[in-house]
Amino acid sequence: MTVTVNLHSEQQEKALLDFLERMDFDYSSDENDVFLTEDQKREIIRRDNDFINGKTTARDWEDIKRDLQSVYR
Repeated sequence: MTVTVNLHSEQQEKALLDFLERMDFDYSSDENDVFLTEDQKREIIRRDNDFINGKTTARDWEDIKRDLQSVYR
C-alpha cells in the first residue's frame, strides 16, 4: 500500500516520523534523495529563465531518442 502525505510544517513532519518510528513501520521518504548546492540551484533557475525568455529551446524526448538511435545503430 502507498500513502502520500503532504506536510505543512516541520512540526507535522517530526510528529509523523516519530509515529512511524514508534510503530516500527517501514517507510521511505523522497525528501532527502537529491541534494543541490546553492550554485546548482542558481544554475537551474538561470536555465529556466533562459527558456522562459526564449533564449533556449526544448525538444521532445521522443525526438531526442530517435536522433540517438540513428547515431548509435
